[in-house]
Amino acid sequence: MTEEKNQIDVKKNFVEKVWPWAALAIVVIGAGAYYFYGQKITPSLTLEQAKVKAGEFINKNLMQGGATATIGQVIEESGLFKISLNVSGQDYTSFMTRDGKKFFTTAIDIEAAQKESGAAQTTPAQQNQATPKTDKPSVELFVMSYCPYGTQAEKGILPVVSLLSDKIDFKLKFVNYLMHGEKEMAENLRQYCIEKQEPQKFNNYLTCFLKAGDAQSCLASEKIDAAKLASCEQATDAQFKIKQSFADKNSWGNQSYPPFAIFDADNQKYGVQGSPTLVVNGVTVNKVARDPESFKKAICSAFTNEPTACKTVLASAAPAPGFGEGVTTTGSAGSCN
Repeated sequence: MTEEKNQIDVKKNFVEKVWPWAALAIVVIGAGAYYFYGQKITPSLTLEQAKVKAGEFINKNLMQGGATATIGQVIEESGLFKISLNVSGQDYTSFMTRDGKKFFTTAIDIEAAQKESGAAQTTPAQQNQATPKTDKPSVELFVMSYCPYGTQAEKGILPVVSLLSDKIDFKLKFVNYLMHGEKEMAENLRQYCIEKQEPQKFNNYLTCFLKAGDAQSCLASEKIDAAKLASCEQATDAQFKIKQSFADKNSWGNQSYPPFAIFDADNQKYGVQGSPTLVVNGVTVNKVARDPESFKKAICSAFTNEPTACKTVLASAAPAPGFGEGVTTTGSAGSCN
């Protein structure tokens, strides 16, 4: 009886202690096999095929007559193809599914966003509310000077600013961080000071700059006062510690990019999360195409009494992203964020 009881105890011990782990191992092995072989079933492009496909899609559908995108390194990351590209001297990163069927202009860092979400509260400007009407609408466009989608929006809105002129209060403002390096820091400063000191020349300067990104040529053609500009840039830099913050990564907090603090209060007020962001009469306009006619309608709807200029029909083709004078039929939803 004792020997028989010992055998029963051994079997019971095995069932209670060993079998659960064995069962777990079977589940893990089964899941691994399913994942491994399941992945084999889904067609996946090679790195070279992904590079070719991304290049064709971007240049035929997003550029369309504008600048040409050059595809650089393509690697696999987080189950996607990570694609490095360059447009008019600016570097960008996009993503594509491994089967080549879905393309993403950018990716959101979830961990970074979660860290920031506690500080950002929803404001009235973020709540899809109707734009209030005023006699002289306030129009604020937040951009990064080297963001291709920001330049696209600028090219789209400038004809409206010219049409409505002093009937609106238009201000170009900047997102409160820099994604495109030192050249963007310098150009943001430059544009801020021109708009502040010589506003009558600003729109012409910006129109010129958007053609090829040649700041020096545009400064000369518009006869911008170099001494006044340099003085303003130095004073603004000292006030907001722009270059100091750019060089000191410890000052970036949880951000991946250096801060650009000139319009930081407005960025927080309106919940600006990328370039471009359009704010009319204090309300963020989330759904507007970037062609002049669409911008005109969005702004004219904010008048208490629309001026006759609002009856003028402007171009309905969206400018191509980046520098240049081409147009596009797609690509009006991308942003730098």
